Amino acid sequence: MTTSDAHPHLHATHLQIVKRLKRADGHLKSVIEMIETGRPCLHIAQQLHAVEKAIAQAKKTLIHDHLDHCLADAVGPLADADRARIDEFRDIAKYL
Repeated sequence: MTTSDAHPHLHATHLQIVKRLKRADGHLKSVIEMIETGRPCLHIAQQLHAVEKAIAQAKKTLIHDHLDHCLADAVGPLADADRARIDEFRDIAKYL
């Protein structure tokens, strides 16, 4: 167990992220069933795309939440110019 495991690290968005990932998990199980039952590849690809988007959105939400809370907490109060740099980083992070 690491030090971070000993102290829960929860944010308001975590519930939203869990819901999104559970939904993606359900879609992924459907995709597996679709493959096993021989559904058309187009339908499977569409569902896989939905799973991929849901997971990507969960990741994006988690990263933005981290930037908004954890990074801001680590550096403390910032002047507007310095906050603008963090906001710019947040904006560019969506392209990762």
